[in-house]
Amino acid sequence: MSIITVFTGKYCNEELAIKEILEKTGYKYLTDSDIAAKAARLSDLPESKILKAFSAKVSVFNQFTHEKERSIAYLKLAVAETLTEDNLLINGFTSLLIPAGIAHVLKVCLISDMKYRLSIAGSSGMSENEALKMLHRSDEDRMSWSRSILEKDDPWDVSIYDMVMPTDKINSKEIADLVKNTLEKDILKASAAGEKAIHDFVLAARVETELIKAGHFIIAEANDGAVTLTINKNVLMLKRLEEELQSLAIKIPGVQSVATKVGKKFYQPDIVRRYDLEMPSKLLLVDDERQFAQTLSDRLHLREIGSVIAYDGESALDIIREDEPDVMILDLKMPGIDGIEVLKRVKQTNPKIEVIILTGQGSEADREQCMNLGAFAYLEKPVDVNVLSETIKKANEKIKQIRKI
Repeated sequence: MSIITVFTGKYCNEELAIKEILEKTGYKYLTDSDIAAKAARLSDLPESKILKAFSAKVSVFNQFTHEKERSIAYLKLAVAETLTEDNLLINGFTSLLIPAGIAHVLKVCLISDMKYRLSIAGSSGMSENEALKMLHRSDEDRMSWSRSILEKDDPWDVSIYDMVMPTDKINSKEIADLVKNTLEKDILKASAAGEKAIHDFVLAARVETELIKAGHFIIAEANDGAVTLTINKNVLMLKRLEEELQSLAIKIPGVQSVATKVGKKFYQPDIVRRYDLEMPSKLLLVDDERQFAQTLSDRLHLREIGSVIAYDGESALDIIREDEPDVMILDLKMPGIDGIEVLKRVKQTNPKIEVIILTGQGSEADREQCMNLGAFAYLEKPVDVNVLSETIKKANEKIKQIRKI
């Protein structure tokens, strides 16, 4: 049997159309949340972080954690393994992860003009200005996703879908009838070729996630066990990377051969290195001495510990509200909100964050107060960067152990 995917704009009356399609087909309904839950089971990432991959806004820590890229890879694997089932309707961002080569997937887009969407949003009690801002944010998320997955800026591009239907011009019943009738076409019947395409998709997704575990973000394609890896970012030693990728990929069950190639994005000025996903990666450094903070950040980076810098307590708390770090290095004496107050607030609102106090003006009373408030460690300036990096790693290990419980 066929599989239906639906990608929609927000406030297009899409719920009614999907409900009608499900009633006419009897298909099993899966949303992005269902796929994300499966991706979480396949990975070491919590579902809440995987769902953030659909947002256009990227975490300030993503340059170190690469959680968005990792989330997309595991979402792709979750979708690929889901496609081995029949009679599915997959609704949401994850629908765009399915390769065009799987012919028995009917790709549907439901959209309407902005005036109609504003009227639907307004009926829920929002003002027109609030509704317009919300719809723009929603569309930005969809454009960002389409750009990252399909390299298309327009998520409503008709070339992406088999059917694009305006919900402001066609009612839900008519949409469901059109989908049901289209499913009867021979091209959408399950076939040996379709089963092979799914098998290839599953293998390629498994290769990508296995390479991610080794710190490599590579696009994989598969054809009857022959895997091609595309390197899209410049590297210092291409030949060595190719050999490493081939040696890793060939060990994956189902892989018969491995070839590598450079993609169209390879020839760009930045240089990419293999990422060590075991190292502390969500580190917030808070210190009002700008030169000291930047120098310390650079020295930690040389030890494969990346950090985001905040130069005052208020900025640090703003970052924590938006993107919770794992470990925090905190100065005590700062203008405005001082380190003691920041520590108090962090432990009240985000107790899982491990806070390392690093100060040049503290006292024994300050040390005692900080440790009683829940600080992980209390260090004094000038600090041996090796001692600091070991302390960060120990804090990171504590976090990992807690997450396993």
